[in-house]
Amino acid sequence: MITAFLLRSLDRRISIAVALLLAIAILVPVLNLATGPAHPLHIPTYIMALFGKYLTYALLALALDLVWGFCGILSLGHGAFFALGGYAMGMYLMRQIGSRGVYGDPILPDFMVFLNWKELPWFWYGFDHFWFAALMVLVVPGLLAFVFGWFAFRSRVNGVYLSIITQAMTYALLLAFFRNDMGFGGNNGMTDFKDILGFNIQADGTRASLFAATAVFLALSLVIASAIVRSKFGKVLVGVRDAESRTRFLGYRVEHFKLFTFVVSAMMAGIAGALYVPQVGIINPGEFAPANSIEVVIWTAVGGRATLIGPIIGAILVNGGKTIFTGLFPEIWLFALGGLFVAVTLFLPKGVVGTIAQYLGKRKAVSNAAPPAAQEDDLEPKIQAAE
Repeated sequence: MITAFLLRSLDRRISIAVALLLAIAILVPVLNLATGPAHPLHIPTYIMALFGKYLTYALLALALDLVWGFCGILSLGHGAFFALGGYAMGMYLMRQIGSRGVYGDPILPDFMVFLNWKELPWFWYGFDHFWFAALMVLVVPGLLAFVFGWFAFRSRVNGVYLSIITQAMTYALLLAFFRNDMGFGGNNGMTDFKDILGFNIQADGTRASLFAATAVFLALSLVIASAIVRSKFGKVLVGVRDAESRTRFLGYRVEHFKLFTFVVSAMMAGIAGALYVPQVGIINPGEFAPANSIEVVIWTAVGGRATLIGPIIGAILVNGGKTIFTGLFPEIWLFALGGLFVAVTLFLPKGVVGTIAQYLGKRKAVSNAAPPAAQEDDLEPKIQAAE
């Protein structure tokens, strides 16, 4: 039943995107592992890891598009869910270090030994098991989104007010995680990871597996998001976005639709954060910075809001450009990012993918209107000949 529900969501565009992601998940690791550095098709490990980071950002942008593009919730706090998923994975990776840390303590992470912690805090229990950490990657962001959304949506907080309080939530978490007594590494965060599932996290094979897992999870999340928005539930979401009061008057419990979508989106963001940490090698409170959440909005807007595929493309394009231009023009990159957002808002309000889809739709409409006229022209000589 679930499989049929997901398969019904695969229209032509989504099917092509999923197939492309799955092909990338296979092809890139193969070109990295099976070819030598001298081979013209060889993909270096650092390039693969960099692109893997872009794919985690793409998953985060997809999560935001689900709530902003189809439900009208402009969240400026999705960076918090991303960071919480990353911290859950970071806690597992820290527990895997064991006695190989700088201080050689088999239980306490190095930063706890340095800060004179005497025992492991209770909220670290269970993170020596991968299954528990994977569960927390979903539960912690999902629970925060549920509690936040329960109060916000029942109070009918909308628009810019909702955006402000999501950003306030993110900033509050930033300040909390900066504290050394929170037990999460303070401003230095967590780093110096060794293993994941018993494999060396720096090995080429492990890096290739992480890249493939990221691409597969992005493809799966795209299918799930498409299934949601193309279902009857998704049609109600669009009604909530475009005319919330009318949808409420029709008898729908709007807050329930918003809450479910917000929680699913937060879980997707948590998965993105969990995949980000082992590939980048560090997680710190800087991931909670409000500017990070605003950047996610820019990626989504550039690619195309309410298109699902657009945010994926937008995240890859903007972050790829960021990597290039921070090296070439490091002093003006932030101005360029702001200018990009303004330019897209003014000249491409539907984003790259949305604008292309609109253009193709107009061309198709024109081409469909052309045959009747052509048929009339063909009939005229026949009528004259008959006369």
